[in-house]
Amino acid sequence: MTHATLGPVETHLPGPKEVRDLLGGLLGREVELRTAPPLVVSRKRPASVGMYVDARMVVRAVVVLDVPLSAYAAAAIALLPPPATVASIEAGALDEALAENLHEVLNVAASLFNVPDAPHLKLHALHPAGLSLPADVHARTLTLGRREDLAVDVPGYGSGRLSVVLT
Repeated sequence: MTHATLGPVETHLPGPKEVRDLLGGLLGREVELRTAPPLVVSRKRPASVGMYVDARMVVRAVVVLDVPLSAYAAAAIALLPPPATVASIEAGALDEALAENLHEVLNVAASLFNVPDAPHLKLHALHPAGLSLPADVHARTLTLGRREDLAVDVPGYGSGRLSVVLT
């Protein structure tokens, strides 16, 4: 729905097929998805969080990836061998190179939200796994309601969890 002065008001929540198609095309692999319970981020379960904003710099969505999926997606986009992910997964944190690669994945993922009659979103910030999440960012990962929670298998690398949360 579009309001003449405010523009589009409802952010598009991408479905599993849209997520699968985007990741598959981006990573060059036939990724598999299945519904999963909500991804709960904590000190014991760190995650990477991409924050997406509209033209007014209002946070409209976050994409949350657990450490394994953060590492697998970051390695796969750069064609790094799977062993490149082991140290990051064991440490619960992404190294600088994997964080840069994940930024690219999440930057392209903004296209998931950008459909007709929805606000245009762009990646505003990436909080890579291993760094402390600001309280407001952490709270957004826990939002219930309009969200997709998925288990993702990246062939040749492994499985992890992803949540798309509208705020």
